[in-house]
Amino acid sequence: MKSILIIAAHPDDEVLGCGGTIAKLANQGAIIHAAFLADGVSSRTGEDKLGRGVLDARREAAQKSCDILHINSLSFGDFPDNRMDAVALLDIIREVERLIDLYRPDTILTHHSGDLNVDHRRVHEAVATACRPQCGHPVKTLLCFEVPSSTEWQLSGSAPFFAPNWFVDISDTLDRKFAALDAYAAELRDWPHPRSRQGVEHLARWRGATVGAEAAEAFVLGRQLT
Repeated sequence: MKSILIIAAHPDDEVLGCGGTIAKLANQGAIIHAAFLADGVSSRTGEDKLGRGVLDARREAAQKSCDILHINSLSFGDFPDNRMDAVALLDIIREVERLIDLYRPDTILTHHSGDLNVDHRRVHEAVATACRPQCGHPVKTLLCFEVPSSTEWQLSGSAPFFAPNWFVDISDTLDRKFAALDAYAAELRDWPHPRSRQGVEHLARWRGATVGAEAAEAFVLGRQLT
């Protein structure tokens, strides 16, 4: 039975990046865990006064979304939102290593290295380091997803370009992705913002069209050991 660990910076990244894939893997019987490393809201309320109501609402939305996707467990970290570059990389790596030791996943889904959001990039770097290919390491497959309004907003030449080489057909689970996305209604924007419901659907349809499917999610394969 496959064991999947999604390591994301913020609650909602998991749905935007791989919600349909999560639902498909759950349907196939995989054990799925999600870990959010940053609080996701503190940059909005000021460094010294985190709005507990806002934080609680974001975490409740995450729980509802994960229930819809049939994620088996989720955990919340407290790294500062949009300031993970101020945290020692070693501290983030140690947290990722702790999660790997806890869940022993064979597959990790995480952020792409070229995202505009600094937390996304920092999480990617920590995961890549924690998943060094050492003998006996449980992670055999490492996939990087795209997040609308971050991955495609990076300037050309500023960072690695998201060039997907792994696609998952989510034609049968797109509705579950949308249901999970609706749990994060407060995080959605109006069309034509890419993090609108229409924007997310257009991306799924376009990724599907590029591989002959009704809808798909795209990834960059970091490593696979078979």
